[in-house]
Amino acid sequence: MANEYDYDDDYMQGEDEWDREQLLDPAWEKQQKKTFTAWCNSHLRKAGTQIENIEEDFRNGLKLMLLLEVISGEQLPKPDRGRMRFHKIANVNKALDFIAGKGVKLVSIGAEEIVDGNVKMTLGMIWTIILRFAIQDITVEELTAKEGLLLWCQRKTAPYKNVNVQNFHLSFKDGLAFCALIHRHRPDLIDYRSLSKDNPLENLNTAFDVAEKHLDIPRMLDPEDMVNSVKPDERSVMAYVSSYYHAFSGAQQAETAANRICKVLKVNQENERLMEEYERLASDLLEWIRKTTPWLENRTTDNTLPGTQRKLDEFRDYRRKQKPPKLEDKARLENSFNTLQTRLRLSNRPAYLPTEGKMVSDISNAWGRMETAEKDFEDWLISELRRLERLDHLAQKFKHRCEIHEDWAEGKEDMLQSQDFKRCRLNDVKAMKKKHEAFESDLAAHQDRVEQIAAIAQELNALEYHDIVAVNKRCQLICEQWDRLGTLTASRRTALDEAESILEKIDSLHLEFAKRAAPFNNWLDGAKEDLLDMFIVHTTEEIQELFEAHEQFKSTLPEADKEFNAIMRLAQQAQSLSSSIGIASPENPYTTVNPQEDISNKWGDVRQLVPQRDTVLSGEMAKQQKNERLRREFAQKANVVGPWIETQLDAVASITIQMKASLEDQLNKLHQYEKSVQQYKPHMDDLETINQEVQEAMIFENRYTHYTMETLRVGWEQLLTAIARNINEVENQILTRDSKGISEDQMNEFRASFNHFDKNRTRRLEPKEFKACLVSLGYNIREDKQGDADFQRIMSIVDPNHSGYVTFESFLDFMTRETADTDTAEQVMQSFKILAGDKPFITAQILRQELPPDQAEYCIQRMAPYSGRDSVPGALDYMSFSTALYGESDL
Repeated sequence: MANEYDYDDDYMQGEDEWDREQLLDPAWEKQQKKTFTAWCNSHLRKAGTQIENIEEDFRNGLKLMLLLEVISGEQLPKPDRGRMRFHKIANVNKALDFIAGKGVKLVSIGAEEIVDGNVKMTLGMIWTIILRFAIQDITVEELTAKEGLLLWCQRKTAPYKNVNVQNFHLSFKDGLAFCALIHRHRPDLIDYRSLSKDNPLENLNTAFDVAEKHLDIPRMLDPEDMVNSVKPDERSVMAYVSSYYHAFSGAQQAETAANRICKVLKVNQENERLMEEYERLASDLLEWIRKTTPWLENRTTDNTLPGTQRKLDEFRDYRRKQKPPKLEDKARLENSFNTLQTRLRLSNRPAYLPTEGKMVSDISNAWGRMETAEKDFEDWLISELRRLERLDHLAQKFKHRCEIHEDWAEGKEDMLQSQDFKRCRLNDVKAMKKKHEAFESDLAAHQDRVEQIAAIAQELNALEYHDIVAVNKRCQLICEQWDRLGTLTASRRTALDEAESILEKIDSLHLEFAKRAAPFNNWLDGAKEDLLDMFIVHTTEEIQELFEAHEQFKSTLPEADKEFNAIMRLAQQAQSLSSSIGIASPENPYTTVNPQEDISNKWGDVRQLVPQRDTVLSGEMAKQQKNERLRREFAQKANVVGPWIETQLDAVASITIQMKASLEDQLNKLHQYEKSVQQYKPHMDDLETINQEVQEAMIFENRYTHYTMETLRVGWEQLLTAIARNINEVENQILTRDSKGISEDQMNEFRASFNHFDKNRTRRLEPKEFKACLVSLGYNIREDKQGDADFQRIMSIVDPNHSGYVTFESFLDFMTRETADTDTAEQVMQSFKILAGDKPFITAQILRQELPPDQAEYCIQRMAPYSGRDSVPGALDYMSFSTALYGESDL
């Protein structure tokens, strides 16, 4: 307002216009004379006098000066006691000068008109006094005097039927508004339900009689004039209504006090609800972490590939379904904690300290330990799958080689123990010796196979194969048999050597066959074994090496075919020689290798196995090519998603340091990023789908990207958390700014100063940086012991945990606390004192009468009994309760 007492144009119009208004409706002049006379007498009677005729009794200025002294409580200059006209004018001028000295603009009102008894000027002067001393001080929500008084009437009469206060003339004409005002504050004086809108005269008389008798408000209006007037005089009604306002000012003061208390209690109740919610969320999350972490730390399996694969499926279910909701709970918990702390700071309450073990840091530490266990669990599980795959391969290889050896060794012990050479002719014995030599050659060739079987068994033992008992038993049987074969072979050789003296002739043809057939037979066995050999590869390069080895083997087949034909010709020649001399073809005494069953059939098997091997290798190549495609597909997607996540993280981090952007702009940008991230979620889902195929294909390395699904998940979770945390921080800054009345410029200045000294963009300052930041904002910190002590006191406020740094939230809280006002314990205590009628205690009855039910019970349950000398039964101590609201004492 330009001038505290420049009134509305409605009331301070020019004299001519004001006069014309009165001439148009003489009834208004009559109403004003009666109302203003009664108003003046309500104050003059305090000085033991009154007026009868308003235009006559103020003409000498004496009662006018006395009226001003009574209503202002101030002393006016000594009046002139003479009876001459100039004495009267001097007295009236003293009164008018006093009014003007209060900042009131007097419009064309002169002392001469008052001394001459000008009714209109006299009424205008009294209206100016009423405005200044009875109405202008009425302020409701910083409105003008008229608007404030009208709003007060509207609020007080709002619950009443047939009352709708819109002005100070027709709205009061039926008298119900006056009755409603009285009933609202003193329901014991009027039975409002018995009143009717159809009886305006009765209503007005009832209100005026009750006001005069019980509220000491004189009758300033005439009921008949109000009813008969087309439009009652607005100034008269305002003057009368203002008396009601002042009569009920005590109740108004109590209502204001109750509103303040309700506001404070509502803050406390909401804070307690948030604390309970935090405790519940923290307990649930910690309990889930407590149950989940041991499962992730468990390193036991059934030592089988299917069982371990099931464990991997359980881990994927945990990753996709169980963990994400808990991550959201963790973010919501941190945001709730930050919001609660901000609300506590803004309401000047002490910081909230959760139950022991439920701090945000405790939850973060537990979550970190769980994630460490999760990463270690996944690494262990993948390693275990590789180990078991290797074990499974080795076990199949062991079984295959054992079967080959056992087939070969079958019957060998019986053969070596046979005494058949004692019943044979000399030539047969010599043949037996050669046959035994061939067997020794064969036996030596099998030495490598036995050693390979033992080596595989040893590796299975080292890798803790689940059925190792059976493996060891089978290996031991083979080794023991091998030792017996060696002993028996040596024994038979000795026996044959003893008989060699009587063996002279050898069938050279059979001998040649035996010499060439035995190694060729061994080669055939080796070739079959190689062609049937199982393998495990992980890359196309590895399968390509097997292809090349197989091609190299195929290149030796023509030469083998020549050897096969040569050996088969030896057998055919022996048959021909036998036929040529007319005897049945005898068995070859030098070898157990049968031309048809061993050489020819095995050669046929080898030729058949070659294309089968081609098919197996081709199938494996297709599998590895598919794996290569999966690697490339995952890498192509990951090399887009990974940089996108990193870019978004940088962008989110940069939003809160943009100095030109308002907090609302920052919040809008963060919400846009949040929406963008939600829309980008299908890309992560695609990657998860590809990664599942990768894992199911047992692909463990990818040379096309340095991103893994784990690093992308961590980046994604960091992005979601960063956006949620920054949104929460900006909302808390807006809450701080609006609650504390901090301007946008001040907020930008705080942020600019903080960011200037936050060189590394860590959103926290070292003590030296924080001190320099305070100095840059004009905070005076002296360079002496006292200055050091002051700075240490500030540090204890902004860094209560002695972490060694100051966060932006703590800095902002400190600066807003320095620049803004908040409700205090003393203010709440004063409000309770008003409700208690200046007594040092309050009763449950008063609390239930003045406060809403839930807040009244909140106070009653928490207030300690009052123990002063002036105590009454049921007295409650509102002082200790008020300080306890702000953490200054225990209830």
